[in-house]
Amino acid sequence: MFAGVHTALVTPLSDNLTLDAESFRDLIDKQFDNGVTGVVPMGTTGESPTFSHEEHTRVVQLTVKQAAGRGPVIAGTGSNSTKEAISLTQAAEQAGADAALLVTPYYNKPSQEGLFQHYRAIAESTELPIMLYSIPGRCHIQIEVETVVRLAAECPNIQAIKEASGDPQRVIDLRAALPDDFAILSGDDALTVEFMKNGADGVVSVFANLAPTPLVDMVAAMKAGDVSKAEEIHSCYEPLFRGLLKLDTNPVPIKAALALAGECSARLRLPLVEMPEEKVEELRGLLSEAEIL
Repeated sequence: MFAGVHTALVTPLSDNLTLDAESFRDLIDKQFDNGVTGVVPMGTTGESPTFSHEEHTRVVQLTVKQAAGRGPVIAGTGSNSTKEAISLTQAAEQAGADAALLVTPYYNKPSQEGLFQHYRAIAESTELPIMLYSIPGRCHIQIEVETVVRLAAECPNIQAIKEASGDPQRVIDLRAALPDDFAILSGDDALTVEFMKNGADGVVSVFANLAPTPLVDMVAAMKAGDVSKAEEIHSCYEPLFRGLLKLDTNPVPIKAALALAGECSARLRLPLVEMPEEKVEELRGLLSEAEIL
């Protein structure tokens, strides 16, 4: 289920900052029409912290309906409250999601034992397969390799990790310590090739919102052992991969890019705001260089 390209979907917003369902449906169709493995609604890229539980569940329901079995829907259901994460995960399961993505608790900074207990409680509350999500840049802690190994051994439905540390050595260490069927996904488009060289199975992609085909082709080339083809694709898009990270906080740049491409608005919910015009113009230049505009 987890190997391949899974798009971390943006949540398009209408004038009144509610879900733009038409643009969202079109975005989902574009992903599957261009060969992605699956989609991830209501993650960081989907602005999940600013959506109510009811809105969150509606987005997952819509995603499941529009995906229509074309690939797995991995619902973002993480929280820094274990009780809330359980509630969101169970709601996603009832909505028909195929799996859940659970970010490391942020702000309260639990110990590794706290992380273990947190994830075990969630795993025991659901039948859904679970992808852990370690992103120390946002949460200031990471799930240590030993904790991932412990969770994989004791919780059969914990089956994957989205690794967003930016450190290829983490992938090497995780791959050496985990069963072969435990999936490791890059959390950074720009590091997908490097991570797959070291044992990762694919990527949870922000860039694929805009242009899924290059990511699909790049990951397919790596899986086929054609590293030179994968590196060629990577080199074509690497400046844009980096730009989408550096111009502003995700998902601000990818929404701006989608707006420039005419696919949805750049609107965001506070506290996120749209990029200033000079950064939008810089992004326009990167998109032109990559022949996307």
